[in-house]
Amino acid sequence: MITHWGIRARVMLAAVLPMLALAVLLTAYYTHSRLTALDDALSARGRAIARQLAAASEYAVFSGNRESLQQIASAVLAEDDVAGVGIIDDRGQVMARSGMLDRQLPPVSNTPATESSQLIQGPTLRLIEPIRPSRLELDDGFAAITLGSAAQLNERPLGSVVVEMSLRRLQQQRNELLWASAGSVLMVLLGSILLASRLSRGVSGPIRVVAETVTRIGQGNLHERVPLLGGGSLATLSKGVNEMAERLEGAHDEMVGRIEEATAELRARKEEAERANLAKSRFLAAASHDLRQPMHALGLFISELAQHPHAPESRRLVQRIAASAEAMDNLLDSLLDISKLDAGVLHPNPRAFALQSVLERIAAEQLPSAEERELRLRVRPTSHWAFSDPVLFERIITNLVSNAIRYTPAGTVMVACRKRGERLRIEVRDSGIGIPQESQEIIFQEFIQLDNAARARDKGLGLGLAIVRRLAALLGHRLDLRSTAGRGSVFAVELDAAAPEQMSPVGENSRPPGDIKGLRVALVDDDPLACAGMESLLRSWGCEMQSAESVEGLLGLISQGRGMPDLLISDFRLHGEQNGIDVIQTVRARIGPGLPAILISGDTGEETLRMAQRAGIPLLHKPVRPARLRALIHRLSNQA
Repeated sequence: MITHWGIRARVMLAAVLPMLALAVLLTAYYTHSRLTALDDALSARGRAIARQLAAASEYAVFSGNRESLQQIASAVLAEDDVAGVGIIDDRGQVMARSGMLDRQLPPVSNTPATESSQLIQGPTLRLIEPIRPSRLELDDGFAAITLGSAAQLNERPLGSVVVEMSLRRLQQQRNELLWASAGSVLMVLLGSILLASRLSRGVSGPIRVVAETVTRIGQGNLHERVPLLGGGSLATLSKGVNEMAERLEGAHDEMVGRIEEATAELRARKEEAERANLAKSRFLAAASHDLRQPMHALGLFISELAQHPHAPESRRLVQRIAASAEAMDNLLDSLLDISKLDAGVLHPNPRAFALQSVLERIAAEQLPSAEERELRLRVRPTSHWAFSDPVLFERIITNLVSNAIRYTPAGTVMVACRKRGERLRIEVRDSGIGIPQESQEIIFQEFIQLDNAARARDKGLGLGLAIVRRLAALLGHRLDLRSTAGRGSVFAVELDAAAPEQMSPVGENSRPPGDIKGLRVALVDDDPLACAGMESLLRSWGCEMQSAESVEGLLGLISQGRGMPDLLISDFRLHGEQNGIDVIQTVRARIGPGLPAILISGDTGEETLRMAQRAGIPLLHKPVRPARLRALIHRLSNQA
């Protein structure tokens, strides 16, 4: 504790403690001496009174004169501190008594005392003195006989006197003496504290000034200086601190200059990097849009081509073309998902949904890939309902299942659900190559593929697990991984369970799943290739088509009496000032606000997505997957 004290406290302790100890010792010594002297004085006075009383009572005891003894006893009682007097003869009879004898003391013996004695008990001092016969000085030749000789001549004491003295006045004197001693110690303590405080201020004051100056220098006030205080060590300390501050100030000014130069250089490089990043973003946006346009048309044409009958060799060729287009589509989708997650434009729409339908749909989509690799893909049936965004949750499980199929050479991939309290745990298990313990964290980073050093195209870009982690964090779901190299992996997602809801029955006018025949669809797209591909695909699905390059052309077709459309599909980027959202709003103003509409865009920027969300129009990014387009058309037609 003392090690944490300051200089002033230590100086005061060093000055006060010795003085206080000396004062206490001296006071204790002199107080003890004084108390002992008071005790001895009272005892001596009591013995003197007892002796005088014994001598004065000798003749009266010898002659049996009680009246004289009572007068003597009463005279002794008048002395200070005498509380009681008793005179006893040699037979133990009380010849005279004056005052009150303390009954708490033992009773006086009937046998005359032969020696002087005293007893202290409580507030009383009892003194007993024997009454001895006096020696007679006769000129008969026996003058040489002493008291000792008398005792040898069997001269017994005539009796004894008892004198009891009160100790209350002595106790009062003791208390006064103790209080005076304590007061003197207190005065010494106060005086020593005042003296020590004065001394400590003289010692610690200059040091405190130095310490405060050093503190301000440490806080950045390098111009602070210590005034010269006293001489000797204090002056040396002050000069040393001032020299240190001057050097620090010089070094600081030099460092500030270097930092300003480095900051200016860094700012210039940052501005250059921002300009380069902006140019890169513009280039990627433009390149992405230009690349998605032909990919969009290519996917539509391939989907329509796959619906036609072909010879086996042609069918195999169409399948390979479709697989290549799908691989390119998956790569673009992954890049789009990462860009949307980084931009923070995805907003979850959580609700209760049945897990089984989502898991079955994922299994149906991934089953062809599993069969191609001769793997068993199993989904354990479940009746649980979950609370999450079903679209984003489906994207998480789809990526996990796709990743498990991609890295499982042989065996089984299983999707199962278990309930833990109020939580659901969906696990994707595989018997694949597994993941080493030291690599189980980096696999969730972008473009990381442990078993694809050559960057084989069939292994993807390494974005699937990065998307999974970001989607799980966005939804607030816990993501776990258990894996051992060579023994497979288990990816698990934990989310809240939900109470089952009553499924709304399918209306009489609702279309069967996948049926969009006879649906009148209006299409606005200024790209002839994309427009032709979309129109051809929708016609192959049984839709009645009205196509135009602008909203004016479409309204002209409608005004010619070709029928009101049941659904409107528009490209976002069109020639002129209007975009796809403007087209949809214009057509709805003419036909009705309840007209279902779909917006298609090759732009991956967040602004396009925000505009579509504000307008409440579903947005599909190019290249559009035919299955997703057909499912969306079917859902919108049933809602209408």
